[in-house]
Amino acid sequence: MIATGCCTGQGYPGTRFCAFDLGTIGAVEPSPSRIKVLLADDDPAYRESLRALVEEQPELSVVGQASDGLGALELADEVEPDAAVIDVHMPLLDGVTTIARLRRDHPSLCLIAITGDAEPTLLRAAEEAGADAVLLKAELVETLVDRLAAARSRD
Repeated sequence: MIATGCCTGQGYPGTRFCAFDLGTIGAVEPSPSRIKVLLADDDPAYRESLRALVEEQPELSVVGQASDGLGALELADEVEPDAAVIDVHMPLLDGVTTIARLRRDHPSLCLIAITGDAEPTLLRAAEEAGADAVLLKAELVETLVDRLAAARSRD
């Protein structure tokens, strides 16, 4: 299931783009012309795979990565990303709550929820919390890069 949102040119008024730069947990200095992306997932191997996928795209730059929801909130304030990819199931603060707080505190942020759980109630909860798109991890590789790159055309 994919929800419409900032990465398709629809969604919250004034939404910006998304961007990434994931070398190690923490913040990284972005390139000025690239979409700045924050990644948050509690699985280090999955997060590294996602980072590698994003960094292969010339228009994207991973500016931070977090292993839990609280870390994602702190990094969003610190690195001011254009977009965030947030896993729905994380420790300390779940992804749905993290998305709601990011939407409240950073209303222009492009928020993409990712999950391995196709439960419709969970997908709806992420959308209602403010996610611009909800992607299943199985379909992520195919669609995430297109969604993030589409944000560039909204500029």
